[in-house]
Amino acid sequence: MVGYASLTSRGQLTIPKKVRNELSLKSGDTVAWTVVDGLLIGTPRNLEFADLAGFLGDPPDGPAALEQIDAVVRDAVGRHVAGEEHGDEREGAG
Repeated sequence: MVGYASLTSRGQLTIPKKVRNELSLKSGDTVAWTVVDGLLIGTPRNLEFADLAGFLGDPPDGPAALEQIDAVVRDAVGRHVAGEEHGDEREGAG
């Protein structure tokens, strides 16, 4: 789907109605804006967690138990807090 909007002198955009309808956007919803390789990407923040089910496809090793997911999240948060950029970086590795 393609939609066009003109930027006003106040820096505002109106999201076209067909795009708003497709994304179930309503007045007051938030859109997160990101620039990737010179492209402006708007992501609606009105999604429920359940709306994302299957977004990434099937897990490579099959379904994971909640305990496994929790462990991976804890590990990723720990790496982030420690300032590591990649999951394969470990102290002394290199």
